[in-house]
Amino acid sequence: MFMRISDRLSLAGTLAIGVCLSLPAFALDGSTTPSNKPLVLPGHFRNIEDALQQGLKADQVGNVPFTLKALGYAAAHGQSIARWKLAHMYADGEGVGRDDLKAFHYYRDIITSYHQGDNDGRDRAAVSSAYVAVGAYLLRGIPGTDVKRNPILAMRMFQVAATVFRNPDAQYNLAQMFLNGKGIPPDARQAAGWLSLAAAKNHCAAQALLGRILFNGGHDIVRQRAKGLMWLMLARKGATDPVKDAWIIALYDKAMASASDDDRQAALAYLSDRKHHVN
Repeated sequence: MFMRISDRLSLAGTLAIGVCLSLPAFALDGSTTPSNKPLVLPGHFRNIEDALQQGLKADQVGNVPFTLKALGYAAAHGQSIARWKLAHMYADGEGVGRDDLKAFHYYRDIITSYHQGDNDGRDRAAVSSAYVAVGAYLLRGIPGTDVKRNPILAMRMFQVAATVFRNPDAQYNLAQMFLNGKGIPPDARQAAGWLSLAAAKNHCAAQALLGRILFNGGHDIVRQRAKGLMWLMLARKGATDPVKDAWIIALYDKAMASASDDDRQAALAYLSDRKHHVN
């Protein structure tokens, strides 16, 4: 189920060969902050870190043009946090027009420029997130571009993030692939294993799916109603968005309605024991 670190390095090379995209260019038009106070233009930064910090500060005050300039400068010089922020902006349409191709490119660059010996916590977090994002793009493809649907490579991206970086989003995505058979044979036991890892990191959606699987049983999964209900209780506690998390709330309500008093009492006991061990 797990992948060796040496395998991860070959994956980055595979991805780099798979899709070749050009860096987006940013014009230097001398934009200023909303207070009309000029900021230093790219090329005049003290260093790459200074460009990153100025770009992040510009983003906080809503100066998108300068954010793009400063972060673009830092990204072009290999700064992974700048690349991640730009990728996030284009993926979500945050202050810019949504552009999944640019987002994919920036995420890909983070992966291909990462070296095994890099120990900066910020960089590792960006790389971990980039693997998940690239995997998600490869899982569905980007219509009208050279980024085609590739579930097998997507799974390998998730495996790297899930094993090397212990990323709960990657673990959850792997579980979804095994549950739904997206490009791979369905395997409920593999799915439950990945969900267990993500759920232990307080991944709300993973807790909900694991709870449903254990509560209902079937498909090679032994029914454990009390333990499943415990995970659903934890998921319900973390479900704070009534729209986005409506499916979690529905799973919890359905399980609670069909659970016996013994199930509920045992679930509360599991919950108390888990809190004791976590604390």
